[in-house]
Amino acid sequence: MTSYAMGKKQRRIARTAMLYVLLGLFSLSTLFPLLWMISTSLKSGDLIFEIPPRFWPDGFHWENYSRAVTEINFFVLFKNTAVITFFHLLSDVFVSAFVAYGFARFHFPGKNIWFLLVLSTIMLPGEVTMIPVFIGFSEIGWVNSILPLVVPGFFGGAPVFIFLLRQFFLSIPKELEESATIDGANSFTIFWRIFLPLSVPALITIAIFSFQGSWNDLLGPLIYLNDEDKFTLTLGLSMFKGIMKVEWGPLMAGSILALLPVLIVFFLAQRHFVEGVKLSGIKG
Repeated sequence: MTSYAMGKKQRRIARTAMLYVLLGLFSLSTLFPLLWMISTSLKSGDLIFEIPPRFWPDGFHWENYSRAVTEINFFVLFKNTAVITFFHLLSDVFVSAFVAYGFARFHFPGKNIWFLLVLSTIMLPGEVTMIPVFIGFSEIGWVNSILPLVVPGFFGGAPVFIFLLRQFFLSIPKELEESATIDGANSFTIFWRIFLPLSVPALITIAIFSFQGSWNDLLGPLIYLNDEDKFTLTLGLSMFKGIMKVEWGPLMAGSILALLPVLIVFFLAQRHFVEGVKLSGIKG
């Protein structure tokens, strides 16, 4: 090997090493708030606001976690959040897929106009419809129940998810659909037996987005839920914020516990998530 080739190889190795170092630093900067939250959840109250700040706690104060579980009835709030998230996830995935299938494969008058109208609702701020929607749910007696948080999703799905799934459905070869039609399959059978199994990466992608959005939602439960036994985790954690003082240790501990399901779901479905974003965002 010539000296020129050896020098070129060394420069390539140096560039690769520098790239990994930069990526590591960026990753650390992204993870630092999470690491600081974990550190705060294990600190005593006096150490949290110490100047200069100390990252490593003086001792592992696990009582913050026991207080987070007992003082806000954590498991009841966890169950309420899980129920709302389950129905929200169900509507976002299957209803959005059903609507997207219609826009991708059916031909009807004004299809493109209707699709543009659906997409235009993305630009409509939620604050614009918040008051009239609340008045409507109040008139039918749904306030202080989970119905306003789960039922609307079953009547149309989410526009962003409809768009992503439509892009994915357009990439599926029409020959599969034609072959199934020749074999006697109707439109719903084609959707259920062909399109959904082939769309698992895209479905997992929107399921992760839906799960994260519903699990971390604060505004919806804050508007519609009044009784503490119906609160979600995001509302329950706000109980640590008093008028004069905030219990930062238990608050951070409860936030860590509430964050764990989101992290677990994401890491378990990470491979499908990346693939789904790639396919639904490029093809079509």
